[in-house]
Amino acid sequence: MIDKRIIRFFQKHHVLTIATTVNNEPWCANCFYVYLEDSNALVFTTDLDTRHGKEFRANPLVAGSVFLETRIIGKIRGIQFQGTIYEPEGDMLEIARKAYLKRFPVAMLMDTHLWVVDLTMIKMTDNRLGFGKKLIWMKEMV
Repeated sequence: MIDKRIIRFFQKHHVLTIATTVNNEPWCANCFYVYLEDSNALVFTTDLDTRHGKEFRANPLVAGSVFLETRIIGKIRGIQFQGTIYEPEGDMLEIARKAYLKRFPVAMLMDTHLWVVDLTMIKMTDNRLGFGKKLIWMKEMV
């Protein structure tokens, strides 16, 4: 079960950094996202012709982060994650689109291509719980 503090953190924030790697060359990009609690997934949009959009198709294994920017050490919080990215279809596409447009209504005016990160590992650092305190979740592989 995912710690509620992780869920609240994902819900409170809206920009992620997503990292790819193809041919041993890393790349990262920043995107607006929405968190889907029921499926423990992140939804965001990016064009197919961006470097990261192309790389998602070549290697669907991604990593990323979401963090609170602060200079106060005792308030540092952030998430690092790993997951598998895919282009949603059918019911998942409708769920993802509805959630994304609810969070970012201006996206209705754009031609959006949605992606979903199925989260497989989450590590949250929360210094409010003690310096360097980590909350870790890993997806159970069936």
